[in-house]
Formats: sequence, C-alpha cells, structure tokens
Amino acid sequence: MSVKSTVEQLSPTRVRINVEVPFDELKPDFDRAYKTLAKQVRIPGFRPGKAPARLLEARLGRGAILEQVVNDALPGRYSEAVTSTEVKVIGQPEIEITKIEDGQELAFTAEVDVRPEIALPDYTAIEVSVDAFTIGDEDIEEQLQSLRQRFGTLTGVERPVTEGDFVSIDLSATVDGAEVPEAATTGLSHEVGSGQLIEGLDEALIGLSAGESKDFTSTLVAGEHAGKEAVITVKVQTVKERELPEADDEFAQLASEFDTLDELKEDLKTRVERVKKVEQAGEIRDKVLETLLEQVEVPLPEKVVQAEIDAVLHDAVHPFDHDEAKLAEALEAQGSSREEFDNDTKESAEKSVKTQLLLDAIAEAEGTQVGQEELTERILFQSQRYGLSPEQFIQQVQQAGQLGAIFADVRRGKALAGVVTQVKVTDSAGNAVDTAEMFGAPADSEAEDAAAEEVVASAE
Repeated sequence: MSVKSTVEQLSPTRVRINVEVPFDELKPDFDRAYKTLAKQVRIPGFRPGKAPARLLEARLGRGAILEQVVNDALPGRYSEAVTSTEVKVIGQPEIEITKIEDGQELAFTAEVDVRPEIALPDYTAIEVSVDAFTIGDEDIEEQLQSLRQRFGTLTGVERPVTEGDFVSIDLSATVDGAEVPEAATTGLSHEVGSGQLIEGLDEALIGLSAGESKDFTSTLVAGEHAGKEAVITVKVQTVKERELPEADDEFAQLASEFDTLDELKEDLKTRVERVKKVEQAGEIRDKVLETLLEQVEVPLPEKVVQAEIDAVLHDAVHPFDHDEAKLAEALEAQGSSREEFDNDTKESAEKSVKTQLLLDAIAEAEGTQVGQEELTERILFQSQRYGLSPEQFIQQVQQAGQLGAIFADVRRGKALAGVVTQVKVTDSAGNAVDTAEMFGAPADSEAEDAAAEEVVASAE
C-alpha cells in the first residue's frame, strides 16, 4: 500500500486534497522523531541522542511520539500530494488531520487555492489605438533648457524670492499651539516651485526676502500628528538664482561630444523621439492589458485577494503605529474616508490578482521562458531603485524569499510583450504601429532559460 491522494474541486479556484498515508510510509519520519527526541530527553545511563526508542516511548508516551511524527511528516506528504495530483496551488493550505490509526494509517485534508482554468482569446483579433506623437521645436528647446540648467551656476541675490530660485530655509510647526519637534529643521535647501516639500510652502516663500518669515497652514502627512492641520513657519536664510550658460557652439562642446549647437540639437531630437516611443510603448502595453482584462473571465481566489488587501492595509497603518483610528483621521483630512479606502483597496487587489493569474496563464500557454540575462537586468534595475548594490539587493531578496516573485514578474512582462506583438495597433492619426520594433526580442537559448531557473531555485 502506498500514499493515496485524491482531489475535490470546491470551486474554480479552490480544491480539497485528501491524503491517506499508511504507517509503513512513515518509518523514516519515526526514525527522525526518535533521533530528535533522544537529543532532547535525558535518560540515565544513556548519552544524549543514544536512548532507544522503547525507552523514549516509555518516558514520553506514544502520543508525544505520534505528535512529533505527524508534525514532521505533514509538510513533506502535502508537497508529495501536490506533485502527484499536479494541482497548481497558490497560497498556503489549511490542513486538517482526519484520522490517526496507530500502526495503520494517517489521513489528512488540505484545502488550498489553485490557479483557475482560463480561456484565452485570439490575440490577433485584438485592436487598440494609441496617441500619435510628434516632435516639435518646443520639445528640443525643453531638452536644451534642461541641459543648460545642469551646467548653470547659483548666485546669491538680494531681492524677494521668485519661482525657480534656490533658497535655504528653516521650518517649524505647531498643532493646536504645541510645537511639533519632528517637523522642525534648519538650513534646508529647496527649489521654489518644485512642490517637493510641504503643500503651500512654495506659495508662502514667493515674495519673502532673506531674514523674513511667514506662517501658513498645511496638513501633516507623517509622524504622530499625521492628518492634522498645522501652522507652519518658514524663515528664509538665503536666496540664490541660477544663471544659465549661453546656448551656442561653445556650450555644445562643454556639455556634449558635439562641436556645434546644431549637432547637439539633432542628438536631442533623437533622444526625444526615443523617449516618446518608450512612452507610446507603455501606452500600448497598458491598453492591451486592459483589453485582455475586459475580455477574459478570471475567477478570483478569495484568500489570495484578501492577502493582498491585508498587505496594503498593513503598509497603510504602519506610519500610524498600526492605529486604524489615526488612519481614518488622516483619510478624512485628505477628503476621503475609510470606506472609500477599503473599496479602492479591494478593487485594486482584485485587479492585481486577476492580472497576475491572466499573465501567468498566457506565459504557460505560450511557453514563455526567462533568460539569465533578463533576470539579471531586472535585479540590477531594482537594486538601483532602492539605492543598493546588486549584491546587497540579492541578499535582502533571498532573505525575504522574493527572488521567485521577481522571476515571475519578468516572465509576466515578457508574456504580455509577446501578446502585444500579435495585436493590431494604430495611432490616433490612423497609422499602423510596428510593435515588433518596440517589443520584439530574440528568443532565449535553452541554456539561458535553465540558468535563470537554477538561479531562482538555488536562492529559494
């Protein structure tokens, strides 16, 4: 007699796996249990780890031995059942022991979410339209202006602050007349008009001169008083303006490898075109995905969706010391409510899970593979985003067990790109858009695919 596993389909996204394990199959588990318990239990006359099984049972009782065996055996037997039944599980199982007949049989059930069967459409029948793009003189001038700003110099001025100035400021805040220590800072550099600090700050600064201060009200977004209205005091220490170099051949030689301004402008035009194509590619990708989500029915696993919702809520209440009442206050201060937050979170979680399941189904149907180079590129990109070295990022990802998630994201993106190349795309001017130029990529070799999977498997 061997391990017997059967599957009951509870819903399109959930199954119950029934597992029966004869006690003969548990002998390795009993051996491990005796070995583990022998090291933990001191029996006179025997060195640690050397006490025989019959004495251990006499000391601990058969029940304790069985409990140890079952706890050790369940994870492995569950994994074997999943493999033998070829169930595509997602999420963690809910395991219930249904029978323990000592010397005869162990039986348990495992309810777990699974990937639903998804009927995929004919991609060549999908049509999307995106905005056409043009490159005007204003686009080139904008890029040239940005380049001039990079080579500009800051000069102190004795006049009131205007938009675009760089100022050094002191900030302090009070809530209901009480000082907020964490909101106080001195010598803070700020570009007026950038909107990067406190709401209302730029408006308060304009017109002030060095040494002058002004009060304004704003809502705090972090800390103990997050969501509350505060009186902010800003004091200007210094005012500087940026002087830009003249746009001429000499500047072109300073700022680039080109000898003339005209050559530099031509290069800027090429760069603008490249950026606009990337933006258009993003629009195409998003519209194709939205069309797929509208056309394809994807049953949603409730527990997977709930896990997404719980993760968002955890991140949302974390800045408020996990006090949900403070979160509600902050939402109300922003003109929202907890009910709106919950509805938006649920809608976003459902869309996220649906997207992942859909793209995974496409990847499986299309046989999408991920090469080692593609995985490495994503890791390098992510590490730069978080300001870490690739080695530090990989270490953190491995510790969190997330390397597989990165692999899955790369595979999903590649699967979607494969669909996009089959879709009919036109721009708003009626022109056909060559998606193969944007999304086409050479097929990965089998060696590259295997190497990428090996990287993930070894790390996980």
